[in-house]
Amino acid sequence: MNDIRILILGTGGMANAHAEAYAKMPGVTLVAGIDTNADRLKAFQAKHKIPNGFASLDDALGWGEFDAVSNVTPDAAHHPTTMPLLAAGKHVLCEKPLAANYADAAEMAKAAKEAGVINMVNLTYRNVPALMHAAKLVSDGAIGEVRHFEASYLQSWLTQPAWGDWKSGDMWLWRLSTKHGSMGVLGDIGVHILDYATHVAGASTKSVSCRLTTFDKAPGGKIGDYVLDANDSFNMHVSLDNGTVGVIHASRMATGHFNDLLLRIFGTKGGLEVRYENNVSLLRGCLGDDMLTANWKDIATPEVKTNYERFVDAIRAGKQETPDFERGAALQKVLDLAVSSDRQDSRSLTV
Repeated sequence: MNDIRILILGTGGMANAHAEAYAKMPGVTLVAGIDTNADRLKAFQAKHKIPNGFASLDDALGWGEFDAVSNVTPDAAHHPTTMPLLAAGKHVLCEKPLAANYADAAEMAKAAKEAGVINMVNLTYRNVPALMHAAKLVSDGAIGEVRHFEASYLQSWLTQPAWGDWKSGDMWLWRLSTKHGSMGVLGDIGVHILDYATHVAGASTKSVSCRLTTFDKAPGGKIGDYVLDANDSFNMHVSLDNGTVGVIHASRMATGHFNDLLLRIFGTKGGLEVRYENNVSLLRGCLGDDMLTANWKDIATPEVKTNYERFVDAIRAGKQETPDFERGAALQKVLDLAVSSDRQDSRSLTV
């Protein structure tokens, strides 16, 4: 297969990043978009020079002139929209989280495997050179046996208006309301930092304990139709199946941090620090003789292909790439258990 025909399902804000990435690739053509909002779809088509637009997935499937799909619908819509695509034999890159719950995510992973199509989850930070190189170093034994890590994902859009006024914008308010489909900071960015940490550690989660927090943000906890009940912060303790233990924290009220991820991971032969701050990727290590003086040094990191590029490469090669739907389902299982743990006073639950 040479020319890959891509359809974008859902044409909101994040869909622009997908369209722009594909537009840079030779032999890739954006052939259609789908959105129930006619005005938004029309504007998206005009912006990205996309010739075909559909109001429903059924209409697009009836047309069928596409090979692969970027699913950029809201979280709760991932499962019902992806399943028909898999049944039709279409390759799918789905936004994170893979689904709203583990049962749906597991069903998607099973269907994708049975369909024999390329399936990936757009875990954005797999595009970060420092993260991917750190994972290779750990896999190669550079820090010995992994023992402990600490990870954080910090945002501050609830404390400052740099990204817009969250109190008056629908694009922010829905993220604070479970009624509007939000799983809070846990579902929005928790899936990223959980993947960030465990991918480098090279192991799956064995057990989890979690505390979720929702802060008082408006009189009566409500703005218009939006009940502000989704979690704004979480603290999580995890044990991995290789014996590693770690702590993970995320918050939308971390003043001074727009969108910053940090991982510090320690083993028997050294430690690594993986940073992604202000869109800059940085890797530092304390390895070998430097352990004796606690001396940390910068480590050069090679560039990596984006998820979009690897998705297209996988389609051409007919070979599955990661992170796939199975990875997305495994992460969702941990997130579901984190919610259950919080309801049980942070009891540790086995995955």
